[in-house]
Amino acid sequence: MASTPFITTQSGTGGGPLKAALGTCRGAISATALFSLCGNLLLFVSPLYMLQVYDRVLSSRSTTTLVMLTVIAAFMLAVMGGLEFLRSRMLVRVGSRLDAALAGRTFAGLFEMSRKSPSAVGGQVLRDLDMVRDFATGPALLVFCDAPWAPLFIAVAFVLHPVLGLVTLGGGLCIFALAVVNEMITRKALKEASAVSIGASAFAEASLRNSEVVHAMGMLPGISMRWLVRHQTALALQSSAADRAGGLLALSKFVRLFLQSAILGIGAWLALEDQITGGAIIAASIIMGRALAPIEMAVGHWKGFVGARGAWDRLSHLLNEAGSRDETMPLPRPKGALAVEKVFVVPPGSRTAVVKGVSFQLAPGEVLGIVGPSAAGKSTLARALTGVWQPGAGAVRLDGADLHAWRREEVGPALGYLPQDVELFDGSVAENIARFQAVDPDKVVEAATKAGVHDIILGLPQGYDTRIGEGGRVLSGGQRQRIALARALYGNPSFVVLDEPNSNLDTAGEQALVEAVLDLKRGGATTVVVTHRVAILGCVDRILVLNNGEVELMGSRDEVMARLARPHVVANQQAAKAAINA
Repeated sequence: MASTPFITTQSGTGGGPLKAALGTCRGAISATALFSLCGNLLLFVSPLYMLQVYDRVLSSRSTTTLVMLTVIAAFMLAVMGGLEFLRSRMLVRVGSRLDAALAGRTFAGLFEMSRKSPSAVGGQVLRDLDMVRDFATGPALLVFCDAPWAPLFIAVAFVLHPVLGLVTLGGGLCIFALAVVNEMITRKALKEASAVSIGASAFAEASLRNSEVVHAMGMLPGISMRWLVRHQTALALQSSAADRAGGLLALSKFVRLFLQSAILGIGAWLALEDQITGGAIIAASIIMGRALAPIEMAVGHWKGFVGARGAWDRLSHLLNEAGSRDETMPLPRPKGALAVEKVFVVPPGSRTAVVKGVSFQLAPGEVLGIVGPSAAGKSTLARALTGVWQPGAGAVRLDGADLHAWRREEVGPALGYLPQDVELFDGSVAENIARFQAVDPDKVVEAATKAGVHDIILGLPQGYDTRIGEGGRVLSGGQRQRIALARALYGNPSFVVLDEPNSNLDTAGEQALVEAVLDLKRGGATTVVVTHRVAILGCVDRILVLNNGEVELMGSRDEVMARLARPHVVANQQAAKAAINA
């Protein structure tokens, strides 16, 4: 279709969800193409009017004919204006429908890709969606809608006289050639500039998230210089491309203006030779202008076209890589029976397994403590147990079903997860605890009470309605951790993973944590606790000692603690014990 030229330039990356979304707009796109055809046909009103005025009205000196021609021309131009208005509204509706079809999937795909490869994507993808939508509804696309009808005007110029047609055709080919050259000499620079600019923005976003560290240790000059180098590199590439494109745009404008004058001169010569009439001279000039204008404007809007094409590619890649899961039969809420079968885990972006062949089983209600030295793979294993990272080999099964076979919206409410790096979101305390679902006050208070944070929340300025800001910046580290614990306990999950849950807790907080774990045990929830502190191990049933990604020891709490206490344990067992008591 004429209204989607940037789609046809892709080579295999434009399929899938994006084309499916465009399919829902097929009727509107077809109507836009039809309006473009009708609008361009009505552009002949002006040259035909001038042709009739010069060749009929002036020779007959008929005022009545002039009035009638003027009324007809005004009516036809009004119709053209109405079609232009409808076409613009239609494109706005196409953009809105595309956004409605893709916004949710893009946001979900962004999170899916971020989970698989944290450094591979960023907020740029959401800006890409805006860019595609803006291109689909903006004036640049209207230019590309009109450009395919330029041959129609060239054909009419041939009807007036073959020489006039050749001049118009030559001018169109010349300006089109300039557009092709513009693409060739700016594509690489614009692509590199876009990549560098995206990298600079991602670096700036990461720096802002760590602004306290940057300020405290005087890192701003170095961080600023690192960003400035990337920013200036992108700017230099963009400037280089803009200089080249600007020169070609000026050349194309010169060519069009020269041809406008040339066709008047050639028309005058043909009129002197009695091959055309005086009205045909004016008509030919107007027709050439109509034929060349969209081509020249396409050259001027080429940068926006290239940007939209790059955004389309990135969106296609994201949505195709994130993929869409096939619908599976809903499974009942899990009871918490956990089976880990020879699991190997390779973190995203790495080729080395951090967890190597770990196997164990837990019955509903059992509590497992995972200990070991730093970099032993404990947090990596915790991510695999919750489904954050998919094992490269082996399986994590919940109630016999592979964890990744569950639909996340089904199994998620039955899981509780407290990560080592606590993250809260901009919203109220109650919304964070309720996982940003519909807030059930009774369940929120119940979870906060189990986490021992109810009284602390009541002491906040607006209690449970207190807005905590992005990342929970208005809270202390201990408060954030205890509210995150309440979030993990919300809805009485049947399987809970707590990764270093007491890293920011004081004595009272640790006691509340122990009580929460015991309550989970009494409620039949399977619980895994990753820790370096011995206090929490008093409430676990079994202990797994992880070292270098492999199971060093596993057994009942008393048995493992006794073995770690023996004087003749090996060095890595001593390291595990030191880590527990750290």
